[in-house]
Amino acid sequence: MSLFGADSDSMDGMTSTASTWDVRPLTEALTPDQVRQWRRTHREVKSGDPTSMWALLVVAPILIVGVLVASSTWTSALQGGTASRPVFGLLVPLGMLVVAGVIVVATIRSTLGRNERLMRLYRFAEANGFIFSPRQSDPDYPGMVFGIGRRRTTIDHIVRGAGRFLDIGNFRYTTGSGKNQKTRTWGFMALHLDRRLPHMLLDARSNNVLGMSNLPATFSRDQVLSLEGDFDRHFTLSCPREYERDALYVFTPDLMALLIDEAGAFDVEVIDDWMFVYSTAPFRMGDPSTMLRLLRIIDTVGAKTVTQTDRYADERIGDPAVNLVAPKGARLRRGVPWATILIGAVFVAVWLAITFVR
Repeated sequence: MSLFGADSDSMDGMTSTASTWDVRPLTEALTPDQVRQWRRTHREVKSGDPTSMWALLVVAPILIVGVLVASSTWTSALQGGTASRPVFGLLVPLGMLVVAGVIVVATIRSTLGRNERLMRLYRFAEANGFIFSPRQSDPDYPGMVFGIGRRRTTIDHIVRGAGRFLDIGNFRYTTGSGKNQKTRTWGFMALHLDRRLPHMLLDARSNNVLGMSNLPATFSRDQVLSLEGDFDRHFTLSCPREYERDALYVFTPDLMALLIDEAGAFDVEVIDDWMFVYSTAPFRMGDPSTMLRLLRIIDTVGAKTVTQTDRYADERIGDPAVNLVAPKGARLRRGVPWATILIGAVFVAVWLAITFVR
């Protein structure tokens, strides 16, 4: 497996490919009995997704009503001395019982599938030096995504604390209330760096919508830095004003090439001594191809970022031994989401026009 923090001349202990990661726990054949046995011995491992208890709330009333209706119909028919009425009267309760049975079977299959996924993730984490964490509330990360909304929770993520810290998983939060309440889930990777760096953001163009950024925060456009080659076709790079040279020190041509090849579908944020990789769609945790792709990004882009920044020092501090960035470079300046405001204004104008026309 790849080792973070191990001795290496060029990759700080990270290999150039993810082929050394052990994915056998994600692909090996498992029987239902093996899954049940693992579940019995690992009851403390809970899924980060909602449980299937809701199904019981649906099934129980159906069963009760179905039994009561069937009993009532049969009793009434017997008292009335008719033999044909029970057959038709029992169709409705029998249908209700069939529906309840289908829900029960689906719930059992869903539970078994969820337990198998938990088992695979748990064993994969164990085989590769991670710890599997199904759920953790309010993760203490400085990235832009982690400060939004409420009920902030990382789910089904694997954490590597030995050596270089690495966290891979999904992050869920809730915004709004009532009918406007929404729950959003992002895929993320968090890699700890050696040095504090200026706040820099790579907004991938491939996941933008109608040319507008998919990111949950808007930053001032006068912080956008154009880079050489065709990098600007893939990413929009933002860095604090007067930190353009620092950004060029970090994003060298070889790192830019790795970003395009390996992480072109994701947004990347460098803030303090962290590098975050974001996905607007949740990661399919436990899927072998997904896990290998994510680990390859760490082994290439992450490794190069570590080695490229391990000697960085903000010249404005004046002392290279001090691992700090001046306040002006520590955070990007927020901007006004003019595109969102314009779209909202158009909708309001259309609504008013339709209302007055009526």
